[in-house]
Amino acid sequence: MSQQLTFTVGSLLDDMACRFPNTEAVVYPERGIRYTYSQFNDVCRQVAKGLLRIGIKKGDNIAIWAYNVPEWLLLQFASAKIGAVLVTINTSYKSAELEYILSQSDSTSLFMVGSFKDTNYVEILSSIVPELTTSEPGTLNNHKVPCLKNVIYIGDDTPTGMLSFDSIIKMGESVSDDELNGIEATLDCHETINMQYTSGTTGFPKGVMLTHYNIVNNGFNIGECMKFTENDRLCIPVPFFHCFGCVLGVMACVTHATTMVPVEIFDPLKVLQTIEKEKCTAVHGVPTMFIAELEHADFLKFDLRSLRTGIMAGSPCPTEVMKKVITQMHASEITIAYGQTESSPVITQTRTDDPIELRVATVGRSLPDVEVKIVDIESGERLPPGKQGELCTKGYHVMKGYYKMPDETARAIDGDNWLHTGDLAIMDENGYCKITGRIKQMIIRGGENIYPREIEEFLYTHPKISDIQVYGVPDRKYGEQVMAAVILKKGAEMSEDEVRDYCRDKIANYKIPKYVKFVDGYPMTASGKIQKFKMREMAIKELQLEDMGATA
Repeated sequence: MSQQLTFTVGSLLDDMACRFPNTEAVVYPERGIRYTYSQFNDVCRQVAKGLLRIGIKKGDNIAIWAYNVPEWLLLQFASAKIGAVLVTINTSYKSAELEYILSQSDSTSLFMVGSFKDTNYVEILSSIVPELTTSEPGTLNNHKVPCLKNVIYIGDDTPTGMLSFDSIIKMGESVSDDELNGIEATLDCHETINMQYTSGTTGFPKGVMLTHYNIVNNGFNIGECMKFTENDRLCIPVPFFHCFGCVLGVMACVTHATTMVPVEIFDPLKVLQTIEKEKCTAVHGVPTMFIAELEHADFLKFDLRSLRTGIMAGSPCPTEVMKKVITQMHASEITIAYGQTESSPVITQTRTDDPIELRVATVGRSLPDVEVKIVDIESGERLPPGKQGELCTKGYHVMKGYYKMPDETARAIDGDNWLHTGDLAIMDENGYCKITGRIKQMIIRGGENIYPREIEEFLYTHPKISDIQVYGVPDRKYGEQVMAAVILKKGAEMSEDEVRDYCRDKIANYKIPKYVKFVDGYPMTASGKIQKFKMREMAIKELQLEDMGATA
């Protein structure tokens, strides 16, 4: 057993700033931002003092709704330095999802940008909290989100009722180093520091409570698998709100004094430009991102010879894509990782020297100090190599639990501390795992987890809909797409577009059904259970999706 790191997220940065003060920590080429580890730590401390100044305390939950802006990184470490829990909100979320998370998480403060792509965040928040514009900052009082007191704006022209992020940094000047150091000294690495919402296995999103210990150690071992050092530079185009960004990206870097080079919003051209300009040695992405980069019209114009490694995760990697990433992008040591938010998140990863066959046919073997077993779904007995069953995992990486959901936590983590992933897998005699399907009905579209129940619950609120079943169908670009089978109320008429329009601006665009089918009934088992797999099979035939790698 190797030694586990017992740093808090904040003390880890303190340590790196001492050991590697002049190594570049964060680079935003377009903004002209270049922080060394020493400078980055100083700014994070300043933000931490500002958080204290506006009344944020150890144990408070604070939410962030933003793409990969520099303030995101500052907040990740500043909040950790005072023991406040950072609640990450998906940038694609709309009003219903935002209200649910702010309420369920008991967030006292929300840090947000003004907009993202087609979504005006200020308008969405105002629809939930109309009294924001007439409230003094810090005095907000709304029955839908009763804990929310502060809204902090990231960007210029701060809207009425909000504080600006820059003003918080200024406020921190009145807090002493001794006060901050005193608070940091009280923190424990086993305390929750990060909360990410996942659709999980049932119903609405659940807040996964991750500790300093979870994400520092997971980040360290992920970085070890890529052989990261202070000489590496990682291009991070994956979102910070997701573990892929804030753990596989940020924590893998900071545990190794590696330089972070974020891309604020994914754009294949920006990724290629960033790798070339900053001589990045590593890049992360889901397969669709790598495909977009490889297929970009200007791809051949870029010198990517600095690349060595990185991670491809989120959905299975096509062999041809992996070959091109290795040969044309020069990332000969690219790795594959698998996990879930509940395991903070990586369970298995390939190593830099694994042959290409293992990098496309498997999701690697367990990280150091992580246990993995395959069990029979019915009996729970451990299965031998080559047999399919549920993948279970145990170790330092398993979450503390779901926030305010003890029953759900008990369903996910058994009495012997094994986390049940809900994924079907086969392990070979060398410990390499292949994911073969899902016990749960989760849809994974372009790396985003979508739980059908959440969309079903939302669409049940439409007055014309009597019953609805949502399931995934294969898609060449995204891996899966959302399909809805709708039973209408007697005498009601409805178009496919009406279903989609009802979802628009209320749930994230990626959850809106691409396919809608109106039916009179559903295939059932003898005991009355709806058979979604049969509906999926029927849809694959009807929509002629057989050639898209359809799996049962």
